[in-house]
Amino acid sequence: MTRRIEIPELSLVLLVGASSSGKSTFARRHFLESEVLSSDRFRAWIADDENDQSATPDAFDALRYVADKRLARGRIVVIDATNVQPEARRDLIALARSRDVLPVAIVLDVPQEVCLERNMVRADRRLPEGAIRRQVRDLRSSLRSMQREGVRQVHVLEGAAIDDAIVVRQPLWSDRRDERGPFDVIGDVHGCREELEALLATLGWQRDERAGFVHPQGRKAVFLGDLVDRGPDSPGCIEIAMRMVEGGVALCVPGNHEARLLRKLRGKDVKLTHGLAETMQQLEVREPGLRDRIATFVDDLVSHLVLDGGKLVVAHAGMKEAYQGRASGRVREFALYGETTGEIDAYGLPVRADWAAEYRGRATVVYGHTPVPSAEWVNQTICIDTGCVFGGALTALRWPERELVSVPAQRAYAESIKPLVKPSESRSAQHEADDLLDVSDFLSRLRVDTKLAATVIVPEAHARAALEVVSRFAADPRWLVHLPPTMSPSATSSREGLLEHPEEALAYYRENGVARAICEEKHMGSRIVLVLARDARAARARFGVSGDERGVCLTRTGRRFFGSDRALEAALIDRVDAALAKSGVWDELASDWIVLDAELMPWSAKAQQLLREQYALVGSVGRASLADADAMLDRAMARGLDAAAQGQLGALAERTKSRRAHLEKYVDSYRRYCWPVASIDDLRLAPFHLLASEGRVHVDRDHLWHMGTLAKLAETGDPLFVATRHRVVELGDAQSCADATQWWHALTDAGGEGMVVKPLDYLVRGPKGWLQPAIKCRGPEYLRIIYGPEYPLQIDRLRQRGLGRKRGLAHKELALGIEALERFVRREPLRRVHECVLALLALESEPVDPRL
Repeated sequence: MTRRIEIPELSLVLLVGASSSGKSTFARRHFLESEVLSSDRFRAWIADDENDQSATPDAFDALRYVADKRLARGRIVVIDATNVQPEARRDLIALARSRDVLPVAIVLDVPQEVCLERNMVRADRRLPEGAIRRQVRDLRSSLRSMQREGVRQVHVLEGAAIDDAIVVRQPLWSDRRDERGPFDVIGDVHGCREELEALLATLGWQRDERAGFVHPQGRKAVFLGDLVDRGPDSPGCIEIAMRMVEGGVALCVPGNHEARLLRKLRGKDVKLTHGLAETMQQLEVREPGLRDRIATFVDDLVSHLVLDGGKLVVAHAGMKEAYQGRASGRVREFALYGETTGEIDAYGLPVRADWAAEYRGRATVVYGHTPVPSAEWVNQTICIDTGCVFGGALTALRWPERELVSVPAQRAYAESIKPLVKPSESRSAQHEADDLLDVSDFLSRLRVDTKLAATVIVPEAHARAALEVVSRFAADPRWLVHLPPTMSPSATSSREGLLEHPEEALAYYRENGVARAICEEKHMGSRIVLVLARDARAARARFGVSGDERGVCLTRTGRRFFGSDRALEAALIDRVDAALAKSGVWDELASDWIVLDAELMPWSAKAQQLLREQYALVGSVGRASLADADAMLDRAMARGLDAAAQGQLGALAERTKSRRAHLEKYVDSYRRYCWPVASIDDLRLAPFHLLASEGRVHVDRDHLWHMGTLAKLAETGDPLFVATRHRVVELGDAQSCADATQWWHALTDAGGEGMVVKPLDYLVRGPKGWLQPAIKCRGPEYLRIIYGPEYPLQIDRLRQRGLGRKRGLAHKELALGIEALERFVRREPLRRVHECVLALLALESEPVDPRL
């Protein structure tokens, strides 16, 4: 008859039996070769002889080391050794406990005579008969003691059952990875039934006769425990959870208050404190059978659950990465109570170790237990106990959307021993845990998952270069929530005398199914990102900065735009804040902070060194050298050479004259974008993207919204602000496209840089993926600055330029920039935000022609 042996999927399995009992044969039949650690094989690896008993201590040291590494990675381990003596099992059982896995024994109880007979015919190794007799005797004695030693399961096989047995691996009770959701994870309820029903309704749950509540979209609720105590209707709350779990529409983990209630219901001596007295009084007036139902329900709850393919872990008080999917007393203790330091705070409460601040696991951990004023992300973890019973709110997390939904408490039903700090009075938990960048998070190759570009991979060398830039030159990293992406130029034009032209950009969007585009004037300035809060209090709470700082002006590489001139930076931030207030934009956004993308003019305000050391130098050196050439040509012509020589000199003179004309145009071109800056009154700011504010990244708004909202700043009358001129183009209308092209000619003929063409919607997905978010079309005189004075003479060669890498970078950088903002808005840990920012900065190391 077949013997079914069920073992935990993650466990340490001890094969127990005398030599020649068939352990190795059994292991080969039921386990992978990589899962089995054989003492004989380790002796051979150590001493080249599996019979060398002198190598046994070293062999078992190596075996235990490998076993520990496998268990740490969540892999089953099977120990193929005799394991018949308690001292041989002791270290292995301790190893299983240290990794919080269950030790299991499969005993092959083979008669002594059979073992002796097999031993006699072994060609590889023959043991003395006395040794086998001792092993059989030790095995008999072990059968009575193994479970007392700590082995959780002992399966004894005899006779034919050894050959007929099948080994079945069972997931641990906490392993619910096959549950994919979507989930609504609900924080500590504490007897607040009205609020629980209101939250379920807000989440879209509907009343159901069988399960109590069901969700029309098939969502599943997950209760984080502490359903009882302190509130007005603890029995009603746990009854809702029980019905939903029994109806298959909810999951539940126990809280420490359920654990205390269970002990009380089982007749244990439990003090009626922390709300338990009220719960017992409420149960007194309920039907007698409810107590037994609650006791059975709570007793069956598992410490924590691993859900959604391992992406989500739920536990009442949290779960460190090393404990996830494990089973032991200390795992359950951590799940119920968290981790304490052994100290007591001023309120008489245990001081809790901040495990979340050190968490680096891949799974998201959602927990409760310790009331917080507002739910905030810390290192892929979030506490959603927002103190409903103390007058706060009852909060749920929608997964996988990562959306927080809360309903306020009807009133405070109990008084917290430790007062909850209002969010406005404290720094964000995001910043409490992330005061400094952890270098170890960024020293290896970066892999950043984004919504727009899937996974962006940054080579290790580039990641290290970006980290050096940030550590040496960047602004305070707490302000670095976004860096702007690069922008690709239009496809190369074949028109006479032109390298770029609007028609190529318009055609790109038209051919990819875009109906309407927007053309925006391209200002000849320097890219600037403004991150600012309404006041210093908001800056401290949302960005974690200290002192009175309330904003920063950043370059594309994360440096302070004005360098050490903090006064000029503060003046610009004050003017922007005043315009946001006067125009009503602050109130319209209902936000205490904002991120803007803009151009600051003149170009010379930021590019003084570039102008002095490159552009102006080319102009001055060119003028001097051409003047010398003119003088030499004049002297040569005066020598009275023959007609042929005179003709050659004349041609050379014409060429020199042409070069001088090109050089003067070059000087005129860069001077057009420069003027003296003595104070902020000499600056002009043209904002064109309102990137993010509290609760929202504004990529879901079209560009007309961005243009219209930001134009309000210029409408305040402050001359600092320039509204960006723009026009909408119907791409299917030839006249509309022709008008846009004519506008570009007018801009560039007047000395303007050109324009930027974008789809009207901020983000558009085409047949082959996301389209370029913007394409720049620069005029010939601006390109003269970029490519040099004689650029028009080099157009044929420049038409060979390749745009593929530049366009690829534009896609990746846009994806990373938006991802950084999304993570910041979701209040994910700064480490996760900086991951995107550093990856974007690292892409600047890619070898791309900077003139593109």
